Amino acid sequence: MPSDTFHIGGDHQVGRLAFGAMRLPTQPVQARAASIALLRHAVERRVTLIDTAHMYGWGANEELLAEALHPYPADLLITTKVGVVRPHPDHPGELDGRPDTLRTQVDDALRRLRLERIELLQLHRIDPNVPPADQIETLRLLRNDGKIGHIGLSEVTASELDAARDIVDIASVQNRYSLLDREHEPVLRACEAAGIAFLPWRPVAAASEASPELRALAAEVGATPTQLWLAWLLAHSPVMVPIPGTADLNHLEENLGARDIGLTDAHLRRLDLAGAGSIGVPQ
Repeated sequence: MPSDTFHIGGDHQVGRLAFGAMRLPTQPVQARAASIALLRHAVERRVTLIDTAHMYGWGANEELLAEALHPYPADLLITTKVGVVRPHPDHPGELDGRPDTLRTQVDDALRRLRLERIELLQLHRIDPNVPPADQIETLRLLRNDGKIGHIGLSEVTASELDAARDIVDIASVQNRYSLLDREHEPVLRACEAAGIAFLPWRPVAAASEASPELRALAAEVGATPTQLWLAWLLAHSPVMVPIPGTADLNHLEENLGARDIGLTDAHLRRLDLAGAGSIGVPQ
């Protein structure tokens, strides 16, 4: 049986099924109250890592987490991301990895999350218009200043990960990955070799459109397709920490139920075959 915990950065023990807060509405008042209730329920159900970002509501999602959960339980790890800006309200956002931007966004996140230190701070994307080393070095200096505990990256290649690790220790990688979307398999294997947490986003992509064969396998193990996708991720790699997100309490419970799904070697072989064609193929 795979372990149900992982030590991020070697010291922060978290449950291996986490929560992505991106989908949570922050307004109107009734929807915000429901989001707060869902976050509190997730923590009650032993979720110990919650992922957010400056980009999610341009700070509003971080403020929501603080309102719902501060003062935070001792075992709860809040991770946020920086490096995306919105030039004006009608703009969807663009990458900005300039050192001054990263420093400002880290300071803003500390204030919104009501933290003295962000234990896991991730670079949302590497900005192609700024030397990557400058972006990673900025985060290293912020860590030296005590504002960051550990540093993570998002949507990187294996070579970008290697280059970043030449500058500073990397504790996590957050790339798109699921049963049927394995473009980043080489990055996952690099994370395994280095003991780096791999936080797949869109971890249940296409589960609602599962083939008859996969639906039959889900029924065979007493799971929904969504639970099957998550259980496969947990069994596929010991460094995997999926961050499925939802604003629906029933869907949250469905996701958490994946922790109790047991997959045999035969099940895993069938699932590996089902998704083998997606390895190396962009989705």
